[in-house]
Amino acid sequence: MIPIQDLLNRIIWDKDFGRGDFEIGYYDRIADKIIRVPFREIQMIHGDHFSFSLYGPDGEACSIPFHRIRAVYKDGRLIWER
Repeated sequence: MIPIQDLLNRIIWDKDFGRGDFEIGYYDRIADKIIRVPFREIQMIHGDHFSFSLYGPDGEACSIPFHRIRAVYKDGRLIWER
């Protein structure tokens, strides 16, 4: 299985592979469920090899560790799963 950081970098940098509608499914400990968010809504912080950021429904920024990513979807189809 490809490491999640490598897959996310491929989505960002490989123009052919990166075409499409990507979603990240991460485990939310408070909601105790997998939350799917469009890839375009997450922010990768240069130099941070442990997490990504996104804005929650309340507009507050939060940091999500990569180890909580459980699935990646491309055009609605599951392409990676932990």
